[in-house]
Amino acid sequence: MKRRRYSNHDEEHIDESWLIPYSDLLTLLLALFIVLFASGSINNDKLQQIMISMNSALKGQGSSMILKENSGITKELEKSKPQTNKQAETEKLQSLMGQIENYINERGLNKVITIQDEPKGIKLSLKDVILYESGSAELKGDSLSILTDLLDLIKQVENPISIEGHTDNVPITGGRFKSNWELSSARALTVLYFFEEKGIPSNKLQFSGFGEQKPIFPNDTLEHRQANRRVDITILKTE
Repeated sequence: MKRRRYSNHDEEHIDESWLIPYSDLLTLLLALFIVLFASGSINNDKLQQIMISMNSALKGQGSSMILKENSGITKELEKSKPQTNKQAETEKLQSLMGQIENYINERGLNKVITIQDEPKGIKLSLKDVILYESGSAELKGDSLSILTDLLDLIKQVENPISIEGHTDNVPITGGRFKSNWELSSARALTVLYFFEEKGIPSNKLQFSGFGEQKPIFPNDTLEHRQANRRVDITILKTE
C-alpha cells in the first residue's frame, strides 16, 4: 500500500521544469523578430547593444535586458518615422523652390517676383504692378498666365497655401475700397479664388489682408512704397 501511494503521489506532481527554458526561447525568438524588423531604421551601436543583451540572456542572465532593449527599439522607430516624413517634405519643397527660381530667371521676372525659404514655408512675393491696376483688386490679363504657370509648379506638393495682401501707407481716397485693409484683403482673396478655380482644394487655402501694417521697407521713397504693395504666397510646411 505504501508503495502504491508513493507511485500515485509521483503521478500527481508532473515535472514542469521544461516550461522555463521554453518561455525563455519564445522571448528570444520574439526579440529576434523585432531586431530583424527594426534593423533597417536603427544604428549599428543600437544593434550591437541588443546583440550583447541577447547573448547575456542565452548565458542565463535573464530576459529583462532584452525587454529593455526592445523598448529602446520601439522608441527609436517612433522617432525615425516623423523624422523621415519631415525630411521628405523638406526635399520636395527645396526641389519646388529650385524650379520656381528657374522659372523666374527664365522669364526675367526677378524685379517683380522674389522667392525665399522661411521657417514657416517657401514664400513667393509678387509686386502689385504685375497683378493689378492701381487701386484695383481685379487680376489683369498678363498676371493670369504667370499665376497659372506658378500654380502648375506648386501643384506638385499638397501643402497648405497662405495668401497675404499688403499695401503701402498712402491712404485711399474715393473708389471702391474704404481703406488699405479692404484693398489688401480683396487682393489676397482674388488670388485665392483663382487658385480655387484652378483645382486647389478649398481646405488647403487661407488668406489675410494686412494693409500697411507689415512693410518690407519704410514708406519713404516711391521705390520702397512699390515694394511694400505686394501679395505674398506661402507654401506652408506641415511638420
